[in-house]
Amino acid sequence: MLETTIAGSLPKPFWLATPKTLWAPWAQQGEALAEAKRDATLLILKEQEDAGIDIVTDGEQSRQHFVHGFLERIDGIDFARRVPMGIRKNRYTAEVPTVVAALRRKGPVHRTEAALARAHTRRRLKFTLPGPMTIIDTIADAHYGDRVKMAMRFAELLNEEARELEALGVDVIQFDEPAFNVYMDEVKEWGIEALHRARAGLACKTAVHICYGYGIKANIDWKQSLGSEWRQYEEIFPALAQSRIDQVSLECANSRVPLNLLALLKGKDVLLGVIDVASDKIETPQEVAATIRRAMEFVPVERIQPCTNCGMAPLDRHVAHGKLQALGAGAALLRQELGGR
Repeated sequence: MLETTIAGSLPKPFWLATPKTLWAPWAQQGEALAEAKRDATLLILKEQEDAGIDIVTDGEQSRQHFVHGFLERIDGIDFARRVPMGIRKNRYTAEVPTVVAALRRKGPVHRTEAALARAHTRRRLKFTLPGPMTIIDTIADAHYGDRVKMAMRFAELLNEEARELEALGVDVIQFDEPAFNVYMDEVKEWGIEALHRARAGLACKTAVHICYGYGIKANIDWKQSLGSEWRQYEEIFPALAQSRIDQVSLECANSRVPLNLLALLKGKDVLLGVIDVASDKIETPQEVAATIRRAMEFVPVERIQPCTNCGMAPLDRHVAHGKLQALGAGAALLRQELGGR
């Protein structure tokens, strides 16, 4: 009951990459970089275990970015051909690579770090992959001429990767889809279909992560523009409740999401965001437990997995470590209060 997990990323040590930075430059090269990635992954696993996290991740220590870490191993993408593109309905602009030919994997993308993590923890292991809609919102197209067709091709490549990760012993495959909170009509028209294609044939648990973004200025400014209530989830949760995805990871801590919307996810595990990643304030275990209690009015406790709102990659490592400890302790506090049922 109340098994804890995290959305995915954690800050990288300074000896691996520049601290407190998205797209952080690597601090090493060649074999030294490969060794640093391995060491950081083992460290991150131990920190999660020590904090009482039940379903751990590799902390995305081997990736500079949650999307482009996957794209780097895909043929048909020209990383030298970068163009400015509006991301998340022009919330911000980024220089993105371009799809110039038919897409295919060069080989396994994340096998090395997944196998390493699996070999060094006895806890259940979750591995995160970017979702098809979010991928095509982060890359330009000069080949397919149809962004839905391109998304479906990415879904097929993600499925190839996910099947290999499951074979390595990964227990949960999570597809990160922050774009679902922006293109709500498209979620219902084809986004969930693309997720189904990405998870086809998997026997392990599957999750979709839908948040309001990292704690960066562009996301914070956008959230401030959304008014007194954030109701984006209301438009997509009924369709997700009917989907073949097992779990939905969402943002609740210090957000304006009406918690009664969680009732729309009947039958799904809810990875409940109880840790605010847009603030350096470390939650207390009591605050974590209070957020879980409020959610329990709308979701059966056996369906709740306390989680972080989003990845913590840009945070100070000491802050993130404190938040991990609060997450584990808050869930333990409530389990004790409920008598361990």
